[in-house]
Amino acid sequence: MPKGRRERGAPPRPPPLAEHILQADAPRPSARSKRRGGPGPEDGGGGYVDERLSRRILEQARLQQEELEAEHGAGGTGPRGSGLASLPSDSEDEEGPAPEDDEAEALPVTAEDEEALETFMNKNPPARRTLADFIMEKITEKQSEVETAMSDVSGRPMPQLDPRVLEVYKGVKEVLSKYRSGKLPKAFKIVPALSNWEQILYITEPETWTAAALYQATRIFSSNLKERMAQRFYNLVLLPRVRDDIAEYKRLNFHLYMALKKALFKPGAWFKGILIPLCESGTCTLREAIIVGSIVTKCSIPVLHASAAMLKIAELEYNGANSIFLRLLIDKKYALPFRVVDALVFHFLAFRTDSRVLPVLWHQCLLTFAQRYKEDLSSEQKEALLQLLRVHSHPQISAEVRRELLNSSCRDAEVAQPVLME
Repeated sequence: MPKGRRERGAPPRPPPLAEHILQADAPRPSARSKRRGGPGPEDGGGGYVDERLSRRILEQARLQQEELEAEHGAGGTGPRGSGLASLPSDSEDEEGPAPEDDEAEALPVTAEDEEALETFMNKNPPARRTLADFIMEKITEKQSEVETAMSDVSGRPMPQLDPRVLEVYKGVKEVLSKYRSGKLPKAFKIVPALSNWEQILYITEPETWTAAALYQATRIFSSNLKERMAQRFYNLVLLPRVRDDIAEYKRLNFHLYMALKKALFKPGAWFKGILIPLCESGTCTLREAIIVGSIVTKCSIPVLHASAAMLKIAELEYNGANSIFLRLLIDKKYALPFRVVDALVFHFLAFRTDSRVLPVLWHQCLLTFAQRYKEDLSSEQKEALLQLLRVHSHPQISAEVRRELLNSSCRDAEVAQPVLME
């Protein structure tokens, strides 16, 4: 019987099964790749930062530095990370394993290196600010509005709030101190929407929360608070808890590690509330730096925030943790503006007059910088870095740094144009 003719407008017949399987196995360009038009700086592809983006980085860094100076009353010496871009939604964060000492394998450090690292730590670190300190300062400033006449049985000064509100959130405190999994109280979920959310949070005593409760709280606050408010939560609640957990158990609880990753939903607040204060403290240990640094390695960070953070870290007073964080950010292969590259060069050249023995972490950071940005250095900068290697050298690393600097072109080198002969 002859085959019937296909009617007009009928859907096309599916291809044979073998052809369909081959088509399914063939790689297809994603929509994201089509929009980008090629590999980006983080993928190792060639690229550059145009003048407009460079201005944005420097302008945001300057504005944030002014913000911090106005907030703390004493400004730093350089700009901090900005808050323009954000990461994808929470659902796009990959769930990784709990951090253990396997991260330390990438940074081999001997006992002598640890001793050298301790020489750069701050002997008189500033007192750590907690949420209680922040709340009491705020209450003191607004004494006419909030009074501290009320105190609970534990002796914690409480803000003057409606007794019913105090009762509700004392109940929330009991739940969070025993939380393992499941739903959180609705009264806690609305805390980010309250104007006095710091006071309400203070009532729940975050230091008594379980690690699982802190992870859930980080998810809620990072999604619903503005960047400046999220920065306070990270700095006053999350960072002290992470440091205490590492100091006590010599590793970081899985839920706290995931809270650090989830906090990167707001990268500007993460840098200003966690990474930069950790570097500024002068007491960041090698273990803390490796664990927090693994977050930098595993997560995607916008170039705007990374550039501003590198500018700030390069200008801080040196300690070994700075080299770890700088190395990890450099190793992400961003296309940095020359302003950031120059700041990194000045960071290394500042050690020309330093007579202390530098840890191997410093030499590793210098090698990574030379490998990634050797083409972006001027001839004067390369000559200065080669002179630096004569002052501070490492038996295995310095030779590699010298080879990278000598076997690369300079950004200010003139390229001779071939002359066409008639």
